[in-house]
Amino acid sequence: MIPVTTFKGKKVGLFGLGGSGLATAQALVAGGADVTAWDDNPDSVAKATAAGIATADLRHVDWDGFAAFVLSPGVPLTHPKPHWSVDLARQASVEIVGDIELFVRERRAHAPDCPFVAITGTNGKSTTTALIAHILKTTGRDTQLGGNIGTAVLTLDPPKAGRFYVVECSSYQIDLAPTLDPTAGILLNLTPDHLDRHGTMQHYADIKERLVAGSRTAVVGVDDSYSSLIADRVERAGTKVVRISRRHPLTEGIYAEGSLLMRAQGGTSSPFTDLSGIQTLRGGHNAQNAAAAIAACLAVGVSDKEIVDGLRTFPGLKHRMQPVARKGEIVFVNDSKATNADAAAPALSSYDRIYWIAGGLPKEGGIASLTPFFPKIVKAYLIGEAAPAFAATLGEAVPYEISGTLEKAVAHAAADAARDMEGPAAVMLSPACASFDQYKNFEVRGDAFVGHVAALEGVTMLI
Repeated sequence: MIPVTTFKGKKVGLFGLGGSGLATAQALVAGGADVTAWDDNPDSVAKATAAGIATADLRHVDWDGFAAFVLSPGVPLTHPKPHWSVDLARQASVEIVGDIELFVRERRAHAPDCPFVAITGTNGKSTTTALIAHILKTTGRDTQLGGNIGTAVLTLDPPKAGRFYVVECSSYQIDLAPTLDPTAGILLNLTPDHLDRHGTMQHYADIKERLVAGSRTAVVGVDDSYSSLIADRVERAGTKVVRISRRHPLTEGIYAEGSLLMRAQGGTSSPFTDLSGIQTLRGGHNAQNAAAAIAACLAVGVSDKEIVDGLRTFPGLKHRMQPVARKGEIVFVNDSKATNADAAAPALSSYDRIYWIAGGLPKEGGIASLTPFFPKIVKAYLIGEAAPAFAATLGEAVPYEISGTLEKAVAHAAADAARDMEGPAAVMLSPACASFDQYKNFEVRGDAFVGHVAALEGVTMLI
């Protein structure tokens, strides 16, 4: 835990007592703050009370004494309308912050020079975050991984000299971190997302920009117009900018040229590394993720060789295009995190002969947007509630069966792939659906896929 000492002896209000909110309340108390916490969920309030956190309905307390108000990132700050607790904080002129802001203040107070890499973007955040942390860990550096990737930042070990932090930041978290100041800040890309919470695409982009604007070195993907303009603005403001691209050569920065990642300096380009053969970094989207990781690691003092060695041993992120087993020329891929068509597209684009397991609880739009990838699909195995609708979309373009269950789909896909005489193939779970019709969440679904694969005869597990 990181005790939040910067509010020692001060009164702090807090709303939101889910996992990260409770951890934040405990970190504030550990640092000596006088915390009053609340949540709209009575069960969360009861859990916090049992953990020794003082709770009270913030609609019935004196806000004049609060030095700050800490808001859980899942609670609306601006859109579709501010939460009632936000209105109360603003009426009392109390500063509103989140757990990332508390972390950066602790870092500045106790170890301002300890390296801190912050990652944001619409897509690819988690993979890039995990990849950077893996590279650092393989070099023996003291590495702390947290944030939006699933580990509350204030549950990490306290800042000290030589300790590296790799923190994934959502737009919600950045919106509550006004003094965010990473050593290396990464903005991967921007496409419309979370507009229900940010109102407009421009406001969403403005929030994301704050992360790189406050960085010592800004690493920015320039393959979309919003991010490209952000890179230009941040650079004009005096921040060092490293541009990255998966689509275009650059005169300065790191870009993909096929499977090669090129480093451009002074108008001259040379290969940095070749990603071919690294199963966990297949596809153009992962070329962008790797380019960002390289730029950030260079910014915090990692050598070229250390980075290349780390890339080669990256195990991948669980449930995200994760190679889990092999049988001859067949690779079994767990992409259970692909809960909609857009999320399934990267995996489908990364293999040439696919035995595709898809379906579950359907999302709006179905799989029509995946039509360009249909020629790569040898056969589809449809499961869950979406099976009839997906079958209608596939029509005569792709052979399919309605398997119904994941267990049956794995068995049939593996058997069909074993008879494939036309070269390497992938048996892939990339459902393009939520899991809730058959599984508690995508993690449980992915673990079930791995279990069914492990039960097949003659497979070699990779995890």
